[in-house]
Amino acid sequence: MELSLKSTVLFLSLLGTGLTAGLCFTWSNAITSGIGRLDNLTFLESFQAMNRAIINPNFLIVFFGPVILLFLNVYLSRNENPAVFWVFFSAAILFFVGIGMVTVFKNVPLNETLDKTILEAMTELELSDLRKSFERPWNRWHWVRTLTSFISFSLLLIRLLFIK
Repeated sequence: MELSLKSTVLFLSLLGTGLTAGLCFTWSNAITSGIGRLDNLTFLESFQAMNRAIINPNFLIVFFGPVILLFLNVYLSRNENPAVFWVFFSAAILFFVGIGMVTVFKNVPLNETLDKTILEAMTELELSDLRKSFERPWNRWHWVRTLTSFISFSLLLIRLLFIK
């Protein structure tokens, strides 16, 4: 493969989408299942701390950069083999909806609600209710992010390995 704008965009798309899929998988597989074993206050404090720590430039570039790159792949492949175009289009839409939209409209509002809460001032019953209203929906929407980022990454690999 020659070094060109198309190959550079594809490489960066693969890298960003793969890193995002790995992050989502790790979060689902180890982090949420691990802290899910904690008591209510410790669970909620841990989630608050992780949500605050993860918002940094490195994360934002890796998590949201592929949205731009994937649509750039679509644009750059508009005159290629239709299979290439549709693979890139499917990967871009899945990532945009499954990562971008789900994050912005589902996970972030839950994170913001948790972030604004002064946990130390809550009773055990209030902590339990907050956890119930946060944990299950957050994990459900995160599972969508994990699945769609994995499929988007897989589509890029399929393009790279099988479609010329």
